[in-house]
Amino acid sequence: MNQPTPEKGKDDKGSSPLLEKIQQLGQTNVPQMSQDSNIHCLTIVGQIEGHMQLPPQNKTTKYEHIIPQLVAIEQNPKIEGVLIVLNTVGGDVEAGLAISEMLASLSKPTVSIVLGGGHSIGVPIAVSCNYSFIAETATMTIHPVRLTGLVIGVPQTFEYLDKMQERVVKFVTGHSNISEEDFKNLMFAKGNLTRDIGTNVVGNDAVKYGLIDFVGGVGEAIKKLNELIDQDKDNKEELIQ
Repeated sequence: MNQPTPEKGKDDKGSSPLLEKIQQLGQTNVPQMSQDSNIHCLTIVGQIEGHMQLPPQNKTTKYEHIIPQLVAIEQNPKIEGVLIVLNTVGGDVEAGLAISEMLASLSKPTVSIVLGGGHSIGVPIAVSCNYSFIAETATMTIHPVRLTGLVIGVPQTFEYLDKMQERVVKFVTGHSNISEEDFKNLMFAKGNLTRDIGTNVVGNDAVKYGLIDFVGGVGEAIKKLNELIDQDKDNKEELIQ
C-alpha cells in the first residue's frame, strides 16, 4: 500500500518549521546582526531583575545575564563600539548601579538611546555611556529610592536608604551635565506624579536639564557611535607611532 507523501516543509512530527517560526516570533524570519558588524547592540528592557526573582509574566532584564556580556564585549577585539537601547521601568537599585558602573568602565566607545522610557534606575544606565540620546517622545522618571515589602522601622534603615540614594545621585551627576541641586529638585518635586514625589522628564526636557546629551533616534545614535569609533582608532594609531 502506498504511503502518503509528507507535505513539503514539514518534519516527521507533522509540524511545519515555518509555522513554528510564525508562532514563536510572529514572522517568518528575524533580521540578524551582520557577522562583520563592529557594533554590539545591548538591550535593557522591562524591569531590571536583581537579587529577587520577579514573577514569570514580567518582562525582565537579568543583571547576571548582562554582566557576562559586558565582560565578553570588553575582551572581544572584533567589537569596537557598544549601543545600549533602553526601554525600562527601572528595578533593583544595586543591579542597575552595577550595570551602570560596568558600562562606564568599558574601554570601548559607548552610546545609549532611551526609547519609550528610561525610568528610575534606568537613568544611571542611560547616562553611564560616552554619549546619550533620547527619543522625542521618550520619558525618564526621577524619584527617590524606595523599598517595598517588610521594612524594619529603625533609624538605621532610613540611613541605609539615604546612603543608597546618594550613590545614585553622585553617579548621575558625575556622568552627565546636570547639577546635584537640579537633580535633587527633580527627585523631590511634589505634584508631578500622582500619589508620589518625583518628576517625569520628556525628551527635550531631559536634554535641557543636562541629563541626556541629544534628542534623536537610532540613526543619530549609530552615527555618533561610528564617529567615536573612528576617534578611538586615530588615538590608538597616534599612540603606536
